[in-house]
Amino acid sequence: MKRTRLKRRGGLGRIAERLVWLANGLTESGSRVEDRYWDQQLSSTIDANLADDEEEALNAALDHLYSTEPRAYDELADFIESRAECAAGAFSTHDVVLVAAPILAWSRYRIPASSIPPAVLANLRVHLQAHVLAKGARLALADFLFSPDQLPQGYCATAEFAKVLGTAAMDNHDLRISTEGMPETAQFLSDTRYLLAAVAVPRGAALFRWQEDDGSRDTARDQWRTQGGACLAPLLPGCAIDLVLPESYFAASRAADKDSRPYSIRASVAFLGTALETPAANLRAVIAPFWDRQLEEYRVGITVRGSDQVVHGVVWPLLGAEDDSTDCAAQIEAVLRECGVNDVVHLDHQFPLEYCDDCGAPMYPSPEGEVVHAEMPEDRAEQMPRHLH
Repeated sequence: MKRTRLKRRGGLGRIAERLVWLANGLTESGSRVEDRYWDQQLSSTIDANLADDEEEALNAALDHLYSTEPRAYDELADFIESRAECAAGAFSTHDVVLVAAPILAWSRYRIPASSIPPAVLANLRVHLQAHVLAKGARLALADFLFSPDQLPQGYCATAEFAKVLGTAAMDNHDLRISTEGMPETAQFLSDTRYLLAAVAVPRGAALFRWQEDDGSRDTARDQWRTQGGACLAPLLPGCAIDLVLPESYFAASRAADKDSRPYSIRASVAFLGTALETPAANLRAVIAPFWDRQLEEYRVGITVRGSDQVVHGVVWPLLGAEDDSTDCAAQIEAVLRECGVNDVVHLDHQFPLEYCDDCGAPMYPSPEGEVVHAEMPEDRAEQMPRHLH
């Protein structure tokens, strides 16, 4: 996923230099004919680097272009993502793509990341093929509901996973995931879970339902939320869930990152309404920007009206091309007001990115303009997850 990148020291290696040269060539191309040349060169070079596990070279080229040639950075990032999620050219006769179906969830209890029973997997397959995928698409589902920490880490690992799951898709079989050695999942009030799949179609054929003449994204999204949500809800007991439209891996992940920001605010207001037995109109929100070398995120400290104690906090990270010129604070306020929180305070001070030394939780802005630890009242603290999004 494309993120804000910090430039590293040191010169570019040979592989990264070639990637930079190819990306700049594509950016400066003056015709579709020339585009095709650069496309082919970039694709074959990236495929070779993914196969050779050249993760550092890929990131070095991206880091360099991020600060020097934004257009070339976008081109290279798109190519690397595409080649990784399409299994690095491992299939000659079919188009294969790794697909993610994100699930936004919140709960006062632990949000599960667990294996998916065969019967549930079979139902999910039926609804994906009926509502999301193009007619005749072959499908393989991974039989595990992944937390963000359990997803493939990096482009090379993503390409390898896409190859394995894509091979299963060619046979129209699902894939069993071994949970041995899988990272532990941190506990958050709201978080995302991922259903992963691979889709295979003959080269050049439609992958998704909305590519067909009588299909649309909106219809696919609505049907998936209704039918897929009914299948997934039993896997997430005690959770409120919302489903993001399944798409290619990186696009779906970015959509989940974006949708999770307002979702986490709505979850927080709903949680506090239950935990503190107080209506949203009785809450006050303090919004402030938090900086490192540049603006990284907004944080929202929430208090109960009449008290300055921050009882809860929400992080709203900047994504993609967002920066200090993007009016994220207004977006946050709009979501809060939709939830019924009408007392909203904006702080303009540039706060540093501070975290608790003991538990690592973010520090949140208080009405007095300080950064503090979010602490529930003592008689309610046992109901609170330790970490918050």
